[in-house]
Amino acid sequence: METVNLGETESICPVCLKRIAATRQVLGDEVFQVKECDEHGSFRTLIWRGKPSLAEWRRPKPPVHPELCYGTVEQGCPFDCGLCSAHAQMPCSVLLEVTDRCNLQCAVCFADSGRKDSVDTSLDRITWLLERAMAAAGPCNLQLSGGEPTLRDDLPEIVAAARRIGFSFIQLNTNGLRLAADGNYAARLRSAGLSAVFLQFDGVDDGIYRTLRGRPLLEQKLRAVRHAGEAGLGVILVPTIVSGVNSHAVGAIVRQALQLAPIVRGIHFQPVSYFGRFPEQGCGNRFTLPELMGCLEEQTDGLLRLADFSPPGGEHAHCSFHATYLYSADGGLRSLGAMGGDSCCTTDCGSGGIRRTVDTVSRRWKLPSAAPCCGNPRESEQTDCCESGRSNPVRVEGAIDLDSFLRDVATRSLTISAMAFQDAENLDLERLRGCCISVVSPDGLLVPFCAYNLTSRDGRSLYRR
Repeated sequence: METVNLGETESICPVCLKRIAATRQVLGDEVFQVKECDEHGSFRTLIWRGKPSLAEWRRPKPPVHPELCYGTVEQGCPFDCGLCSAHAQMPCSVLLEVTDRCNLQCAVCFADSGRKDSVDTSLDRITWLLERAMAAAGPCNLQLSGGEPTLRDDLPEIVAAARRIGFSFIQLNTNGLRLAADGNYAARLRSAGLSAVFLQFDGVDDGIYRTLRGRPLLEQKLRAVRHAGEAGLGVILVPTIVSGVNSHAVGAIVRQALQLAPIVRGIHFQPVSYFGRFPEQGCGNRFTLPELMGCLEEQTDGLLRLADFSPPGGEHAHCSFHATYLYSADGGLRSLGAMGGDSCCTTDCGSGGIRRTVDTVSRRWKLPSAAPCCGNPRESEQTDCCESGRSNPVRVEGAIDLDSFLRDVATRSLTISAMAFQDAENLDLERLRGCCISVVSPDGLLVPFCAYNLTSRDGRSLYRR
């Protein structure tokens, strides 16, 4: 079988993290990144497998450079992030880690959290970091993350501070354990200004949780969803997908999400990336975006279709996909086509584009006040949600009642998206320069997510302390 060269790029050596040249090579329906370090030899990493092809999956857009840069170009990408003036995308989401502590010790963790010597950043310092992020990125989507951010008793105060500074959409990245244990905690966060919950949710059976998270957690996950919904918070399920562990379960996750709608507003799949803490043998078993799209179609018996998914308008096309659906009372889904994206911004990613991004995310992921009271799972089992209050599917034949259609989109939409983060094995600097998700570093820089979490094979980090 003939190998075809798809073009040159730059990457890093996964051993020493030095910048090196790289090539994208096609062999059959697989695409590999091939690179060589003068000191540590050659590396060959799978980056794409299946249909649509890497060449077909594209969405060109003009570069938009940050208006305020905290980083200066000295060594070049990826060593001068801050963001720097060479970065080709504005942030549409910023992530702030409010603690390194965690109440789980997962087999995979991009933050390698849970260290016993961790000391939380003060509320005053966090406020300063949020002000820095606002000055550079504007009122974009804010993610409060960790570690496990709910271990901070002052998390409602952090949410309130972010609101005062001007962040209009604030999401909590969490494993859900505290939300499950404390029925009033979600209401406190909602009152402080929290918009939505990004809930770690890897499957619908406890065998998956034992493998990835160390113990059975499904009952607590379902209880966390219920408590969030009772507080008026929308939930986005966030499965980390590991080939051979839960790659067979993506269809079941979709069906569970439909049972928990409208509290569950979407699913954001994340094929596992190998940074932070991960099994050493894992890198050779990479699960790619087209494989995930294929599994979603196959495992839902065509409820989701490959043709429904679109490349992003914000980040680089090879980073993600998304689709938006309307669901009906009988569990059916109808694709709404490409309506601007739910986890990325439009092709206009200046300040106006970011504003539209935040507005779109707000509409898709917040729980509307008019939403019917569905998705109320019993604590120990999966269950169908109530059907009262759900309207019939919108019909496209003939005239459409626009008000009814917009109401249905607000209350009965479900987004399916995925993000394939990069690690030291497969980092492509072309993709990195197009990143629109930035981490606020402890010293107040804005660093692209994948650069911030880059980890060498011996555990060395490029940006993390």
